[in-house]
Amino acid sequence: MDNIDSKLLKEISNIDGEIKGAYNIRKNGKGIERKVTENINIVTKKDVSGIDIIVKENTKFEFVHIPVIITESGLTDVVYNDFYIGKNANVTIIAGCGIHNDHHKNSQHDGIHRFFLEEGAHVKYIEKHYGEGSGEGKRILNPVTEVHLKSGSNMEMETAQIKGVDSTKRVTKGELEDNTNLIINEKIMTHGKQCAETLFEVQLNGENSSTQVTSRSVAIDDSKQKFMSKVFGNSKCFGHVECDAIIKDNANVSAVPEISANNVEANLIHEAAIGKIAGDQIIKLMTLGLNEKEAEDAIIKGFLK
Repeated sequence: MDNIDSKLLKEISNIDGEIKGAYNIRKNGKGIERKVTENINIVTKKDVSGIDIIVKENTKFEFVHIPVIITESGLTDVVYNDFYIGKNANVTIIAGCGIHNDHHKNSQHDGIHRFFLEEGAHVKYIEKHYGEGSGEGKRILNPVTEVHLKSGSNMEMETAQIKGVDSTKRVTKGELEDNTNLIINEKIMTHGKQCAETLFEVQLNGENSSTQVTSRSVAIDDSKQKFMSKVFGNSKCFGHVECDAIIKDNANVSAVPEISANNVEANLIHEAAIGKIAGDQIIKLMTLGLNEKEAEDAIIKGFLK
């Protein structure tokens, strides 16, 4: 790997030197490095491009890194990754994609990830997207995540679009059984003429299943964002969806909620707030010695922290 590769890996996965735990690094559509452990196996799929990540039951506090980097302009990379998490396992999975494009052709990565958690399993899933490069070619990322939680399992997702992504369509779907919990925290920033769409669709099928979805986004310049959420309460359950956004310049953000209570004991909440940075916040920071732009940047950084 060269310096560009190393920079991309550090941006999306905080990889800087030796990688702790199991890992699979994918570059320009091909796996280039892999390590497995006693409790975590990674197997190349035979029918489609992608891998199976198998975590043994009762595995505790281990890490899996599966970053993707693209440095080839004009490449469209599609990968199918399935995660099989054994009973009572507890692991952290760090994914993400970084694209460097210095040319005129578009570079694109579509990652389809499916998670199958057995009873009592816990997963923390971290995914970051990042784009860079001086070329006119677009950097396109379209992640799809499907989560299947068996009784007593839970999953926490942290997804972030750092910067430099021209177009993204993000889809996350979940099916929850009894006594499960799915927590999703999303952070997105767009600028220029970038566009981002997000769709969350969660089926709360099991008794005492719950989900908390939080989206925080900043849109500046002429960029556009659309947030869509669908939560279906099909049993005694709880769902809370929150969308907060800051807009500047000519940017546009829309939030489209849909909550369906199909059981009298379903408790579903949706909240959305979209607006510009409050003037009193800027003034307060300017009294501390910051100029207006520095104050705005500090507020945005804190909002997405």
